[in-house]
Amino acid sequence: MQLSQLNAISPLDGRYRRHTSALAPLLSEFGLILHRVEVEVKYFIELVELPLPQLAAFPKDKLSAMHGLYENFSEDNAHRIKDLEATTNHDVKAVEYWIKEEIEKLGLSEWSEFVHFGLTSQDINNTAIPLSLKRATEDVYLPLIDEVLSILHGLAIEWKSIPMLARTHGQAASPVTLGKEIRVFEDRLRIQREQIAGATYAAKFGGATGGFNAHKVAYPDIDWPSFGTKFVEGNLGLHRSKVTTQIEHYDHLAAWCDSLRRAHTVMIDLDKDVWTYVSMDYFKQKIVQGEVGSSAMPHKVNPIDFENSEGNFGMANALLGHFSDKLPISRMQRDLTDSTVLRNIGVPLSHGIIAMKSLLKGLSKLVLNKPALEADLENNWAVVSEGVQTILRREGYPKPYEALKTLTRTGDKVDAASMRIFIDALNVSDSIKQELRQITPSTYLGYSEDLVD
Repeated sequence: MQLSQLNAISPLDGRYRRHTSALAPLLSEFGLILHRVEVEVKYFIELVELPLPQLAAFPKDKLSAMHGLYENFSEDNAHRIKDLEATTNHDVKAVEYWIKEEIEKLGLSEWSEFVHFGLTSQDINNTAIPLSLKRATEDVYLPLIDEVLSILHGLAIEWKSIPMLARTHGQAASPVTLGKEIRVFEDRLRIQREQIAGATYAAKFGGATGGFNAHKVAYPDIDWPSFGTKFVEGNLGLHRSKVTTQIEHYDHLAAWCDSLRRAHTVMIDLDKDVWTYVSMDYFKQKIVQGEVGSSAMPHKVNPIDFENSEGNFGMANALLGHFSDKLPISRMQRDLTDSTVLRNIGVPLSHGIIAMKSLLKGLSKLVLNKPALEADLENNWAVVSEGVQTILRREGYPKPYEALKTLTRTGDKVDAASMRIFIDALNVSDSIKQELRQITPSTYLGYSEDLVD
């Protein structure tokens, strides 16, 4: 059965394939094989640059063709490697054998044993995987976060002067502006974005148990730790963990997972708040021709994009949490549990990308229902009591808090008229009364507008 949207077990490769396809060349099985080939070939070329007598005669005019092995890597090449793996039952060894086949075609078989020289499979996996993850994060994931940030910034500016009733504990509270509340999420997400952008992509490269044993015994005069650092950091652009077991310790990868989780959590919070504002009628949603909101209720336009976003962020965070907890733990010098987990590294990234695209779609469909915000403010005059009692405190009025508490907690609705009656009855000067009358739910906004800027 050919893989299609209809028979894929995972929705990432089925229903949501259109959203995740940009990750496929990087984090699929093909992507992993490609990055293994790249690391193996670049390592071979780095060896050629060393003063090793056995490589001194290697024809330098063939280096371009060697680079071409990964630069021009194709699906047919990947299929050949999978065929070799069917015999070797070892994925990295299959890559080594394929490169040796290609070297033979180039007339370079004399030097083929320097492919994978002195290495263990984790020297390749623990460089190929962080390399592919770095590219996926920087080329696909971060640009999408930047798009979310850009939209939030625009909405914060657009709505910075729109008064809105705040709610703490679900109850009416001192008013804010809608733009300020959007800016809160922009600010929080930008901080997490910088954490992700500054992530360390660490690699292990040091032979079977981290000590370059085979390298040193073969060429004791070469400073192999310095070679490894130069190769990993200078050639691959990764950070080399200097002291390791057979595998990278994954502490930096765990930090990457946690950074993504925090960014996702901020956006889950945004999803839930906007969903709530839609339910309160603060927002209408643009109607897309042909869409159906409910199979039974024709009137419904559901906030499905925010719900889809929340669900996919949740899926991503559940996996990222497991990765963060599990990967830094390995029995003694290594066990295989990291390998099977790391094969799924593209899954939480994919869910995060689906979630952000749904969030962006939902935000693009919002239509501000300004009358609903104004009505909510007008129906909650009690929220200005904080400002009124604070001015009274300033003037030395006796027990102003208690006076406002009596007014606002009798069970009777506080409206503009009852607040005016209360102010008029106060034993304060006319100028103070006039000052108090200027406080309304729509103007009692503090620095909300300024905070947006």
